[in-house]
Amino acid sequence: MTDACPPPFPWGAALHFGLGLLRLAPHEFWSMTAVELVALSAGMSQRLAFDRANLERLMTLWPDQPRQGAEHGSR
Repeated sequence: MTDACPPPFPWGAALHFGLGLLRLAPHEFWSMTAVELVALSAGMSQRLAFDRANLERLMTLWPDQPRQGAEHGSR
């Protein structure tokens, strides 16, 4: 059995999520517990998760390159 240390807390990602994406005030962010922050982020990960079928649908709706023969700005 090894005495492996747990990975450090991802403060950069937590600050970006809380202050940048959620736009919490600093006092709101720092008054939260880690459990509350993780609970907020869990909802985001479920909304952002998608399977191959959804990816292909999005790629069809918004291709990186214009479709052959399509005029600029038309769908």
